[in-house]
Amino acid sequence: MNADPATRFIGPGAWRHGLRYGLLGLPLAFVALPLYVILPNHYARAFGVPLALLGAVLLAARLVDAVLDPWIGRWCDRLAARSPRAVLAAAAAAAVVLALGLWGLLFPPAAVREAGTTALLGWAGLLMAITYTAYSVVSVAHQAWGARLGGNEAQRSRVVAWREGLSLLGVLIAAVLPTTLGLGATVAVFAVLLALGWWAWSGSATPITVQATGPAMALGASPLRQPAFLRLLAVFVINGTASAVPATLVLFFVQDRLQAAPAVEPAFLATYFLCAALSIPLWVRLVARLGLARTWLVGMGLSVGVFIWAATLGAGDVAAFLIVCALSGVALGTDLTLPGALLAGLIGQLGERGRREGAYFGWWNFATKLNLALAAGLALPLLALFGYTPGARDPAALQTLTVAYCLLPCALKLLAAAALYALVIRPAQRLASAPSIPSAPSTP
Repeated sequence: MNADPATRFIGPGAWRHGLRYGLLGLPLAFVALPLYVILPNHYARAFGVPLALLGAVLLAARLVDAVLDPWIGRWCDRLAARSPRAVLAAAAAAAVVLALGLWGLLFPPAAVREAGTTALLGWAGLLMAITYTAYSVVSVAHQAWGARLGGNEAQRSRVVAWREGLSLLGVLIAAVLPTTLGLGATVAVFAVLLALGWWAWSGSATPITVQATGPAMALGASPLRQPAFLRLLAVFVINGTASAVPATLVLFFVQDRLQAAPAVEPAFLATYFLCAALSIPLWVRLVARLGLARTWLVGMGLSVGVFIWAATLGAGDVAAFLIVCALSGVALGTDLTLPGALLAGLIGQLGERGRREGAYFGWWNFATKLNLALAAGLALPLLALFGYTPGARDPAALQTLTVAYCLLPCALKLLAAAALYALVIRPAQRLASAPSIPSAPSTP
């Protein structure tokens, strides 16, 4: 009899188990991609913070936070070895800090605003580090919990699908709320959903605790000592940076290059994330034919084609950019689902399932934040260096914005595709085609 808790995610009543585990992914999405889209634009336009300084502070804060993720992952492994309740208690405390930190980040006190740009940037950097450290505790614990539920490939994919599917719904809501109800309402909705998500998670299927003694439960070697993990991580970082650059710059492109009315901004973001969500079942079907890695390669190619087209757009091309958002959202579906599925399979192949998921997801989250840090740290200062400022209408400045938003991601995507083929697909092909070693003939 298969006692893996993941068996509950298939069959009658499976949706209840999926919703209980996956619901927390919805509010956590509020602190992921949408905040990276909103925050640079918010601080630049509302507070007049220079782009170069803002990019440097965001880069430093995100790097400090990201460095902690591997340690958080190892700590979560220790908590899981103790009991599931210890994991839930740590996540609850971190969730409170997360909600308060997000409010303080988007609404700095008047005294800080009046003290000048330096104080405001210091406040933003400090609050960013605190907020995202709390986010890491909750998200790494939640991801590792799902991986520990075990099960076969179909069952594990259902577990991930519930988490990622509800995360996409959260991204969609978070992308629309700020421009429709305002940032204050966005944070309030986030806090309520975060509490509901934790409560649902506390009643979800519980992983089987691995009881081990002696060195078996030791922290062991770092995942970075695993060559297969390093290869996958390298592809993930390059591709993630390529996706994070346009996420950081999209509002600048919409407002200055397209000169679109503010009222249509929610339509762009909603189209992007909705198409990403709707595309996941289609990509899953393609995985059955091509495999995870080759399907991801197709998604990268689609993204490159779409952004090359976007580079030809100009003022007033609102309808065309809606199509760009739709197609790039479809491509995003691969980035959100396939890398995590590849990692889950790799953990099992390395014999680490049930013991060290937190360590792997800690480094994975580190890479995710490194992607976004590199995007802000590279794109914003480069824009300022080459003469772009928010609100610019000079053709040279707008061309710089177009290159940064459209063509830089294409170059990075092509590099990621080459790395995926060379570092992941080709090694798998060689392993599959390696002849078996015949047994030695018997001696007469």
